[in-house]
Amino acid sequence: MNLFFREIKAARKSLILWTIGIFFMIISGMVKYEGLNGTGQSLQQLISEMPKSLQAIMGTGTLDLSTAVGFYAILYTYLLLMATIHALMLGANIIAKEERDKTAEFLLAKPISRTQVITAKLLAAFANVVIFNLVTLVLSVVMVSKFSKAGESLHDIYLLMAGMFLLQLLFMAVGAGIAAAGKKPKRAAGIGTALLLINYILSIAIDLNKHLELLQYITPFKYFEAKRVLADGALDPAFVGLSMVIITVLLTITYSFFKKRDLHV
Repeated sequence: MNLFFREIKAARKSLILWTIGIFFMIISGMVKYEGLNGTGQSLQQLISEMPKSLQAIMGTGTLDLSTAVGFYAILYTYLLLMATIHALMLGANIIAKEERDKTAEFLLAKPISRTQVITAKLLAAFANVVIFNLVTLVLSVVMVSKFSKAGESLHDIYLLMAGMFLLQLLFMAVGAGIAAAGKKPKRAAGIGTALLLINYILSIAIDLNKHLELLQYITPFKYFEAKRVLADGALDPAFVGLSMVIITVLLTITYSFFKKRDLHV
């Protein structure tokens, strides 16, 4: 338990900085929605006149941009990118930090098993992900409520946050798995971030070329994209199940390799 709180304390500054970034992004995004609405222009028409490539990057699809929730769905794409990068770096660094900071000897001197060590670290990472997601959820609900029209439901916001939470856990597990299995764990955050960005670019490419649609199963950014969630009114059970399977496999890899690896002190 002491190790758990040690990891929570170590990640505290990073969590605060990331949540401040989320705070400003949500507020500035929804204020922009109010400003654009105030001009009398049709946001839907404005977006439809943009190049298809730009629409794909923004993730507009079939979104109703006349509503606060519809506009927030565009913002959600970038919030999701921030959330997953944070989760991946958190998962990678919380595993690699002992070797990076030369504190592995201190950690191994404790009367606890490696399984207990990795469990405490992953629980601390999980707690950070939960806090990040809850802060994003509260800010999103408050700001969308402020600018929404009468009759607009916030149900879609909760669904989007649930999808974000699953992807946060998935990329946290990706980071942890790379750090535990890799020969140079200090590079895990960089390698994981590169893989994440490749997956994000692939999700945009799929929007631009429907012939690539089968590739949606290998890029998590297509699992719970805003336009899909808002259109269906639910998270796709197939993608929820696939996410859980990937998380389980990656956590198994993390435990297996961390217990066997030589920690450089």
